[in-house]
Amino acid sequence: MTASMPEPTRPADADVPLVTRDTLRAAGRAPELPFRVALADGSELRATRMLRNLPGKRIVAQAELGDCTVLAKLYIGDGSARHWARERDGVGHLVHAGLPTPGLIAAAPLAAGGYAIVTEFLAESETLLQAWQRVARPTPGSDECREILEPAFALLGRMHACGITHEDLHLGNFLKHGDDLYVIDGDTVQRRAASTLDPEQARDNLALLIAQLPMAWDRALEPLLAAYARGNPTLGATPSELNPVIERARSRRLADYLGKVRRNCSLFRVEKRFSRYAALFRPSEAEIDILLQDPDRGVEDGDRLKSGGTCTVARVRGATRALVIKRYNLKSRKHALSRIWRPSRAWHSWVEGNRLRLLGIPTPAPLAVIEERWGPLRGRAWLITDYCAGPNLAEHLAADREPPPREAEAIRTVFDTLFRAHISHGDMKATNLLWSGGELYLIDLDAMRQHRSADAHRRAWRRDRTRFLKNWPAGSALHRWLEAHLPPA
Repeated sequence: MTASMPEPTRPADADVPLVTRDTLRAAGRAPELPFRVALADGSELRATRMLRNLPGKRIVAQAELGDCTVLAKLYIGDGSARHWARERDGVGHLVHAGLPTPGLIAAAPLAAGGYAIVTEFLAESETLLQAWQRVARPTPGSDECREILEPAFALLGRMHACGITHEDLHLGNFLKHGDDLYVIDGDTVQRRAASTLDPEQARDNLALLIAQLPMAWDRALEPLLAAYARGNPTLGATPSELNPVIERARSRRLADYLGKVRRNCSLFRVEKRFSRYAALFRPSEAEIDILLQDPDRGVEDGDRLKSGGTCTVARVRGATRALVIKRYNLKSRKHALSRIWRPSRAWHSWVEGNRLRLLGIPTPAPLAVIEERWGPLRGRAWLITDYCAGPNLAEHLAADREPPPREAEAIRTVFDTLFRAHISHGDMKATNLLWSGGELYLIDLDAMRQHRSADAHRRAWRRDRTRFLKNWPAGSALHRWLEAHLPPA
């Protein structure tokens, strides 16, 4: 008979530090766990697991209050009273309307400054974003995707029928626990009307949720709108009526996200020194740490994929997976002078890669960008991305036949999304599109651009379209199929 392992010993409260708001602010991104914090009424929260940390502003942690496991939000930044009150009131609006949200246990000041919101902790739950990320290929309209999305749209309909909006709608703010779905993050929940929202407010808020999905979903909205109507049958919006509202919401979301890639936040870390600038995707920090320290060593030691005057590309090994590092070289003094004042091509590719991924266009995940600097002047630069294995379209597709169904759908989806988003690639060779894992990935984004002018976009699209068609002989079966299915010139 095998002896069972003893349960881990919980540290006595005397061994767990009692901290204050100022202590937590000073700890930045790395407060030591576990810790205790006192509420103004004399009770104590014991934080055991960090769930989210906005340094100096807010900490979200699994905690213990007496004998109960709870979720604690600790507001420790400037203006914390305002955010705490909005969270308290938002949760109250949901509870009063009978909408599912984790129950409020306490909303109280901390003993030494700051505030706490304590709610029910739902063990073994997951956000809809986590469920969505497990889907291998989230095909618009598929049963697997609809099973995830429709409950959220139905719950949003119920909120609107109660006169309530959520101004930070995304899949991460819906929590699935067993068969139940909860809405969370009361900070941005507002009661706008005594009963049902007026149609304009409902459309704007509904469009905010739709804008979180890849653009390809705009053509598969009917079942999601039907789910919404189960909660709020009074709106009756059609996809065509919603399209301009969705475009505005998506543009705002894109501008907000691309602003984040330039600054320190929960998703990105930015380093600015006189001699170097670097921006990286925080969740991949450990994966690329060695490459960040010496990107040239990564290029020289990796498997060379491309050697050229303007750029050198190598496949390298990260901590757990293959990556690509692309170094943008300076060929000559004249070339260096032409680039010295402008954002590097690595930086441009970093921004455009993040743009594509937010719009749902597959591209190898951009993980970091590094620029040599002399104050405001720029030198060489490096871009680090995930490695995408698979043949390019020139290798994968035969000129004498139409593409197979999966490839055909992927081509239509990628080019339709680029066209609708007014994005031109600038070098639409078949070698810059890779077929990997049942998806079509776009690479080499140095010349990519999202156009503000419709005329400029039409001219650029004609060039992209013509260049892409040139990859296969005119009159071939594949060429004819592409002529018929690509967006028109």
